[in-house]
Amino acid sequence: MATIHPTVEETKYHISTDAINVDERNKVLNHCNTFGLFDQSGNISTAGKMVRGIYHDGTRFLNRLVLTIDGKKPLLLSSAIKEDNEILSIDLTNPVLSKGNISENTIHLSRTQIIRNGVFLEELHCRNYGNETCQFDLSLAFGADFKDIFEIRGIQREVETPPVKSQEGDDRLSFQYTGLDNILRETTIAIASATDFYILHQTVYFTLTLGPGQQAAINYTVHFNIGPEKKDGMDLRMAKEAISQELSRARRLFARVYTSNSQFNHWINRSMADILSLLTETEFGRYPYAGVPWYNTSFGRDGIITAMELLWLAPVISKDVLLFLASRQATAIIPEKDAEPGKIMHEIRSGEMANTGEVPFAEYYGTIDATPLFVILAGMYYQRTGDADTIDRLWPHITAALSWIDNYGDLDGDGWVEYKHKAKSGLTNHGWKDSFDSIMHKDGELAEPAIALCEVQGYAYAAKKYAASLAESRKELTFAERLRKEADLLKVKFNEQFWDDQLNCFVLALDGSKQPCRVITSNAGHCLFTEIATEEHARKLAGTLLDNNMFSGWGIRTLSATEQRYNPMSYHNGSIWPHDNALIAYGLSLYGFKEYVLKIMQGMFDASLFIDLQRLPELFCGFDRRRGEGPTAYPVACSPQAWSIAVVFMMLQACFRININALTKTITFEQPLLPTYLEQVSITNLILGDSLCNFTLTRLETDVGFNLLQKPDGWSVIITK
Repeated sequence: MATIHPTVEETKYHISTDAINVDERNKVLNHCNTFGLFDQSGNISTAGKMVRGIYHDGTRFLNRLVLTIDGKKPLLLSSAIKEDNEILSIDLTNPVLSKGNISENTIHLSRTQIIRNGVFLEELHCRNYGNETCQFDLSLAFGADFKDIFEIRGIQREVETPPVKSQEGDDRLSFQYTGLDNILRETTIAIASATDFYILHQTVYFTLTLGPGQQAAINYTVHFNIGPEKKDGMDLRMAKEAISQELSRARRLFARVYTSNSQFNHWINRSMADILSLLTETEFGRYPYAGVPWYNTSFGRDGIITAMELLWLAPVISKDVLLFLASRQATAIIPEKDAEPGKIMHEIRSGEMANTGEVPFAEYYGTIDATPLFVILAGMYYQRTGDADTIDRLWPHITAALSWIDNYGDLDGDGWVEYKHKAKSGLTNHGWKDSFDSIMHKDGELAEPAIALCEVQGYAYAAKKYAASLAESRKELTFAERLRKEADLLKVKFNEQFWDDQLNCFVLALDGSKQPCRVITSNAGHCLFTEIATEEHARKLAGTLLDNNMFSGWGIRTLSATEQRYNPMSYHNGSIWPHDNALIAYGLSLYGFKEYVLKIMQGMFDASLFIDLQRLPELFCGFDRRRGEGPTAYPVACSPQAWSIAVVFMMLQACFRININALTKTITFEQPLLPTYLEQVSITNLILGDSLCNFTLTRLETDVGFNLLQKPDGWSVIITK
């Protein structure tokens, strides 16, 4: 294999490992457009690597928050994110304080930190557990650098940025920055304390005198404002009430899942809490932001797949995602955005570097798969809900997407959907594996565009199948028949040209010369999810995906360990992505490969038990599973990441083989199976039209028992065994 030396242009969107302290655990709080990464003591220090801080709308508004007691760092007792993901709770105590002759472990310091959209709140409680009066100083040091998230990721800016200004008042401290996009960004810290304090050099100083058993509280609020916007006043009590009300409303969107396994329940509950924290209000409803810290914004592909994973439990998320993406569907050819009429967006950014054009992602369409996936989700949503009104509203966008597949997705008229990036500073690769080196030949040479990915042909096939059903429901029978014929021909052609008998796998792609990229990858597994694979090819592919070269023990690798470019520590060439595994597991279930489904689910569940908070990250390394050890972390993986934390729900769907069809008013379980560690699973408040359904599945020795507790009139439950 020839050594490939990537250009600066190709690697500039790679997230540098210098961006994060890989040897320290970060505590993450997030809500809508705002998130914070703290150390275990609740601090944000400017020492070390770069990522810690509080970010709002793609900009770091606070890069320093350091608590000291008599100038010393407090000792950490414990630190935890609450179960509902809304509060960071920290217990600290004092080291030996010679100034006041205070022995260690005398003062208890309790920190409660909350993030709401555009606001950070902290309450600091101090209590003297000693037998004598203690006098000591507390200080909170603040700082703001207003760096763009892409700068934190490692992109070197080639422009000189304006200085950050600060102002100090009697009870508040503020930082201001007017960027090169002429937008004012401001961080304002307002202190509320009965204890005397003063502000000097961006630090708030408190002097406390506490008798035995006495305590004191310090509260402050930090507002992050962009332009003329100003946040309403909020205190900790108001924030907690808002959180409680929001969680109560959001939970009504979801069916409840409860199992006989407490560890599995924790995985479910953590995943649900993380999903709720990433759901952001838009004018069309709630949209799942992709992930913290690098992708805390709207992504087309990520939002669609997350909605698919949640569809059977929370169909309204799919509706909101579809309407949001339809509103931002491209309507013109704009090469610098990789935009074409009918195309669904890749991502939207609102930070300074996006606004100035230093990065192309203010509104970017460099994705080959979001458009057919959009159509698939619309079809899946209609089958799940029977919501004809929403489909009527979406129909012009669905037909525009189908037109894009045929007229812009197929660059040379050969019937394959392929890409060749047009934006000079855009992404090189437009599939879900979008790193520059993810598409290669057997000898390791990178493929030249235009590139037709195997899974994208599957997406196009499924899009036409679902669209045909939608057209038929609208009495557009000629259009429906045309779409079905096109899909059937595509399936035949695909299985003839993409299948490789020697690999027992679909080739990764066809390059610009129509030469096959003969490597074994997880991309091929998505051809099961879309059902473009024939039964024979599906059976052989299942064996390939689950052999030791692909399945590590934790999950299916993105690239086989036999391939030239295999590297278990790479982003896309040997790592393990949970969402990738969920789609493959669901596809395997469609072809009846239940034992393989259980194997993947076991790997993901076991991995979660070793991972902090049981929160599956964006990806982890693809090393073989070692006894008594967890999976190896990928240093800059997002966590929480929407399509990773939603994996557990699609895995359960694959086990149940559940299909909810509102058009026929049937719920079908086709040979359901439960793993040995789940004796029972209960589903309550499953939304079916305007009513609810409740049922329980119980694992028997060679079967699964079913107990129907409630269902709407007119609906049928069918169980095949």
